[in-house]
Amino acid sequence: MSIFRTKNLDEMVAASRHPGGLKKVLGPMDLILMGIGAIVGTGIFVLTGTGALTAGPALTISFVVAALACGFAALCYAEFASSVPVAGSIYTYSYATMGELVAWMIGWDLMLEYGLATSAVSVGWSGYFQSLIAGFGLHLPPELTAAPGSVPGVHTLFNLPAFLIMMVLTAMLSWGIRESARMNNVMVAIKIGVVLLFIVVGARHVQPANWQPFMPFGYTGVLSAAAVVFFAFIGFDAVTSAAEEVKRPERDLPIGIIGSLGACTILYVIVSAIMTGIVPYQKFLGIDHPVSLALKYAGENWVAGFVDLGAILGMTTVILVMAYGQTRIIFAMSRDGLLPRKLSSIHPTHSTPYFATWVVGIIFGLIAAVVPLNVLSELINIGTLAAFSLVSIAVIVLRKKRPDLKRGFRCPAVPVIPLLAVAFCFVLMAYLSLTTWIAFGIWLAIGLVVYFGYARHRSLLNKA
Repeated sequence: MSIFRTKNLDEMVAASRHPGGLKKVLGPMDLILMGIGAIVGTGIFVLTGTGALTAGPALTISFVVAALACGFAALCYAEFASSVPVAGSIYTYSYATMGELVAWMIGWDLMLEYGLATSAVSVGWSGYFQSLIAGFGLHLPPELTAAPGSVPGVHTLFNLPAFLIMMVLTAMLSWGIRESARMNNVMVAIKIGVVLLFIVVGARHVQPANWQPFMPFGYTGVLSAAAVVFFAFIGFDAVTSAAEEVKRPERDLPIGIIGSLGACTILYVIVSAIMTGIVPYQKFLGIDHPVSLALKYAGENWVAGFVDLGAILGMTTVILVMAYGQTRIIFAMSRDGLLPRKLSSIHPTHSTPYFATWVVGIIFGLIAAVVPLNVLSELINIGTLAAFSLVSIAVIVLRKKRPDLKRGFRCPAVPVIPLLAVAFCFVLMAYLSLTTWIAFGIWLAIGLVVYFGYARHRSLLNKA
């Protein structure tokens, strides 16, 4: 049956090198900065406060636990990305190892994860942007500041800033990946500079007494916070979506994946330690700007303003990279015949999936404008954890099926490392709410209906 058939790896790699395909313009530093651009954003500027309320000062351990889950999965991603440098990330890897149905389902999952991530971060971006312009005495009409019903006591209709930032970044991505990468690199450099400024200034105001008790809610609080702040690491896998546009994928992709994840983990642990050392963790209740709050609490108001600017730039790069990953996955699925062929058409001038980029931008821009943030964030973490588990299993499968395959990078200690990745992911998934599990199941059920009703019959593998 076609649902269990896998694609030929050698043909996939050969197709990615076709001169009419995507341009190979990215190097290792581009990939590291792309990964940092996707990772450092909402997690460090918003979720640190939520995590501190759940874990207390032990939030640093929560970040380490989440980083371990991502780190084990990152090693698996690095092996696949260096061996099969084709657009589509885990969707493509699943197609090559576990068959079309599994690939479709994980692609369907990733469409939701990446798309809602861009929408959710756009809403967060809108809040920081409105706070920034309010400092200059500028205010938008209340009707255009948030999704309907998202602000108690305020009549809101449409989140205009969230929609506009999606449109601006969609235009950038449709113009060209080289240009988008340059803009991302500049914004990431500024963002990291702001985070380092917080570390240097904030370290002087740490009161060790605020770290006591260190683990007020025990290990349950630490793991619950890890399941929440896991969102802070989402994005490094988007680096693998760029595989087909990397100059030397066998070397550069592992550097980009592991380098960006390692750098961000160090920053998260240091920032969360300083933040909880300045402000007692109980004071983060209801706060959506915990990092700048810590500086204001310490009397460093001028630095807090820079942090707000860094948060805006940070979220901008997250939206940019996640939208990029979303379009490349849709591009790969369309190229395989599972989605309409128009979505894999390449612009003759810009060499980008122009049509797919604008479809993604408009749809998820409208979602960001009319759906509240708490609804958007429900499914993101569970979808990512499922994807990480699958890519880890796929590494074990491919080692058995194709031991002869040339691997630019080999995940160490297989199958131990991949199995640890799966174990960590399932532990974190167990701490997510029942509502999230039910919504995720409904989305996957819709995916099965679409596959058997549409995609399977149009699949190029099935026709072959």
